[in-house]
Amino acid sequence: MNILYTNYHGGTTIGGHTIYVVSLLRALAQHHRLTVAVPGGSSLYRLAGDVPGVHRVAQDYPSRLGKRLAAARSLKRVILSRQIDVIHVNGSSDHRTVLLACMGMGKRRPRIVLTKHNDIPISYLGAALRTRMGTDHVIGVCDFVERMLRASPYAARPLSTIPNGVDNKRYAPWPADRAQAARNDLLGDRAAKCKLLVGSNAGTNSYKGWMDMVRAVAQLGPEAAGVYIALAGAAPTEEQWREVQDLGLSDRVVFGGMLDDVRPFLAALDVGFVLSYRVETISFACREMMSMGLPVVVSDQGGLPENIDEGVDGWVVPKCAPDAVARVLDGILADPDCLTRMSAAARAKSVEHFGLDKFAQRTEQVYLSLA
Repeated sequence: MNILYTNYHGGTTIGGHTIYVVSLLRALAQHHRLTVAVPGGSSLYRLAGDVPGVHRVAQDYPSRLGKRLAAARSLKRVILSRQIDVIHVNGSSDHRTVLLACMGMGKRRPRIVLTKHNDIPISYLGAALRTRMGTDHVIGVCDFVERMLRASPYAARPLSTIPNGVDNKRYAPWPADRAQAARNDLLGDRAAKCKLLVGSNAGTNSYKGWMDMVRAVAQLGPEAAGVYIALAGAAPTEEQWREVQDLGLSDRVVFGGMLDDVRPFLAALDVGFVLSYRVETISFACREMMSMGLPVVVSDQGGLPENIDEGVDGWVVPKCAPDAVARVLDGILADPDCLTRMSAAARAKSVEHFGLDKFAQRTEQVYLSLA
């Protein structure tokens, strides 16, 4: 089968959309003829080049109508030359351009699959138009998103809930000596002072809520002097860093930078967190951390709570609630042995429920049902 993946994000940050598509590329490249049409400067374009057998096309998805029509003509040439059977779109911008590119194809029109990755409200008029123009199947990445889709015009099409999958062999707990070495590399001289390292690879955008973890640690007072915070992603803004300094935590908040491979970073941690207060759904970052054997503190945003059994493999707190996060940290400091039990539970759940094989097979079945 000839499958085309599209995505409008042009940034170099490795976000959820990028991980989603790259995971499918790695899982399906040996069985299908795969093409990726994404902005040439994007992280997805770069990482897709590392997957053997995947054909890349530099393709933009502009918002202005005139440029969008030109982009649609360019994409149509790709669709015809690659004899595409199924197009998997991942956002509204590329979805609109794909629909324009497919106009007038008649029986040659590829089947179109849409995955909704976020909790942004669905425009009734836009969804109705895109459904009518040729959306053939819709995928939600969690139960929360499925409920949104079923309350929208997309409910007129076949709908599947396929949670994001993680490669449990790639993301696996490291032996203690390697984990300690990773911790030493991340913290340097501060490693000897660190008693509890909490961290996140969910990114440093403000809506990710990582400042709530900083505020929570500040509330703990001097008895938590050994609690450190590590973050992977872009550097903080001046305003964010100023607050970190004002809270007296500039020496205990560590930024790991933009990482292609987050495993050494995650191996250094004791506890993970994703405290988003908008946009978030199921979170690849949360599932990667759990696969690495980390219990995770999540907010009650979107589909995040669907990952966690409270008190077993993590904790669920209200979004934008540093007080609640501080209570979780207090509990960990009072009973640090709980982390051994909860780490094992997080890993066991990931192996049983979050595997890449199930995710890829169910997505492939959607393609086959349309072809």
